[in-house]
Amino acid sequence: MNFYKLATFLPFFTLMACDNGPNFAELCQQHPEICKEFQEDTWCKRERTVVGFANLDHKLEASDGNKYQQLIAYEGYEKCMHHASMIEHIKLKIKKTIRTNNVFKARDQIKAISLATRDSEHPDLLYYHWSRYLNEASLDKFVALEGSELLERPNRQVNLASYYAKRDPTKTLKLLYHALELYPNEAKLDTEIFKSIASIFADRKEYKQAYVWSKILHTYAPEDTEISDKTLKNYIEGYGLNGDLLNKVADATLNKISTGTFVSPHT
Repeated sequence: MNFYKLATFLPFFTLMACDNGPNFAELCQQHPEICKEFQEDTWCKRERTVVGFANLDHKLEASDGNKYQQLIAYEGYEKCMHHASMIEHIKLKIKKTIRTNNVFKARDQIKAISLATRDSEHPDLLYYHWSRYLNEASLDKFVALEGSELLERPNRQVNLASYYAKRDPTKTLKLLYHALELYPNEAKLDTEIFKSIASIFADRKEYKQAYVWSKILHTYAPEDTEISDKTLKNYIEGYGLNGDLLNKVADATLNKISTGTFVSPHT
């Protein structure tokens, strides 16, 4: 069975700044300079919207936290538009030029914001500069924050776990569990946590636990292509597991996570 590697967590963005905030069309009317950054294209509309609202947030409050959100937004747009630029537009060759130009604009912004934040003490930016640029000074400062209130957020616990992934699997598991403890009721969950926990248990040959966390992933994100009903069935049969019992455990565990009542088990 193909299990998972720990991935860098990227924050979940909503398409709107908030429920009571402007939609993207209104944003463009009120702040046309934000929407003129990229040339119009039928691809990557969601990613462009995320960039727009990240830039609006930074315009309203120029903070290191908002600079980090800009970086992540631009990265998402650059990745999407780079893929789009590889697609030949048979009738309109200019489409490829527009997309390529948009890719370069996004990369320029990433470079500029990265340069402006390289000495930041913000936890997310410290991790960013290590994970993207292997900045050891940033890494040392980020790891030094372990145990502090500043890291008491799910994404920061996951980022810390990624540092320990190859160094201390037991500690990695503890940090991932704690990330799940920090989610409030009905929050959007990072599915990479489920994948990573399953991977750790698979490496330990603890197949029951590996199945439970794979089942949690599939229940929470059935559209995820890394797991399927067939994969889970084959895993149960291959290791002679009690599927009915483990499915109940998975459902109960996911319910606790989703309702903000999950407590870390002993590792």
